[in-house]
Amino acid sequence: MAAFVRVSGSPNSSFLVGYPGISATRPRIVGKVEIRPQQGISAPVLISLVTICLQRRESIHPSAESVTKRHLAAPRKDIADTVGKEMLLYRCATGREYDSVLVMDLPFMIFIPFGRGGEEVARRVPPASLQLPSRTVETFYELVVTIQQGPSEQKKYAFPVPIMRYDTLSTFGMYNRPESAEVVSDHLVTLGISLPRWSYGPGDPVSVYIKLSPNPDWMAKAKKVTIQKITVAVEEEVIYNHEGDEPSRKVRTFAKTTQAIGVKMPEAGYFTNVGFVFPAKDLRDSEGVLPRGKKEFPMYQINGFSTTGTLYKIEYYLTVKAQMGSAKDIVLRKPIVVCPFDHTQCKEEMEAIEHAARDAATVSEDNPMLPAPTIIGADNPHGYRALGIAMVQGQRKPLIE
Repeated sequence: MAAFVRVSGSPNSSFLVGYPGISATRPRIVGKVEIRPQQGISAPVLISLVTICLQRRESIHPSAESVTKRHLAAPRKDIADTVGKEMLLYRCATGREYDSVLVMDLPFMIFIPFGRGGEEVARRVPPASLQLPSRTVETFYELVVTIQQGPSEQKKYAFPVPIMRYDTLSTFGMYNRPESAEVVSDHLVTLGISLPRWSYGPGDPVSVYIKLSPNPDWMAKAKKVTIQKITVAVEEEVIYNHEGDEPSRKVRTFAKTTQAIGVKMPEAGYFTNVGFVFPAKDLRDSEGVLPRGKKEFPMYQINGFSTTGTLYKIEYYLTVKAQMGSAKDIVLRKPIVVCPFDHTQCKEEMEAIEHAARDAATVSEDNPMLPAPTIIGADNPHGYRALGIAMVQGQRKPLIE
């Protein structure tokens, strides 16, 4: 009666085909649900209905980082919703409660939404799998197979599927345009910055061109201003419950670099270039061994990246602060995009994305052209053969082809 259930992908490849976030690749999950008897082979499985869906589970616990707050604050908040549509894979004939089955292989193809969505939540690209330290933020995906066995018994089987997003790759042209910003302090000094590109991954070089200009209308006062030091940092801002009534923000500063200057403001202005390497997380332990990753989460060389879920949003800013004497300090915050992959990886993916887009051109959501299901009933005289068993003189023996 009990069923052994497994979900398998295509040979030598993962469930996930295409690149989530890139519509031309038609991201989809392709595989088959395999159902066999749980114990032995003589008790066939009774099947009334089989469905499959991709489920996203998301949770936040802003106070999880602090041992004291963890117990006093509100409990972990979590949601679960279906991505795309639930698929009906099998239903027994009308008028029957169930079918007795020895072997069942049911192919499926679940399309992952790839539209911008807007108000239509069902069409939004789902956020990437992510787990921040102390599980303050968590998003993971599961393929959930539901099997109805007779009128009363229903069982669910969950299989984790890690999902990445590829729409923030630093090699895309939209991120490789120079970005600039300006801010003024006390009407005396203008701070201007320029970034050659604005998407960064772990280990990528970050270069900021900085210009401090005096106000020509107040030149006498502006020349008395002393530029003491310039600090450049990357800030991570996690907004919990960003769509709710009471959003809360937590800001963390990392990758900070300071340049001591100590000069009076020149008439022509002050120019400098500040560079640093975007921090990367070392995945290996002290002995150089890669730990076994969790099935639900890909192994990223970075703690977090730019992403938006239902319960949280993670944004990044490049902050430039000029500390001055005889004038107010100037702070400029420029939004940047943080990608989970470094620039080299992004370059490597570009060719594969083009190839996936060519392959996806022939795939139709209305008619995905799946292979036929394999169903071998308990009344099939060759049913045991499919389970690797042969009847020899009334006894069951392992089948040797």
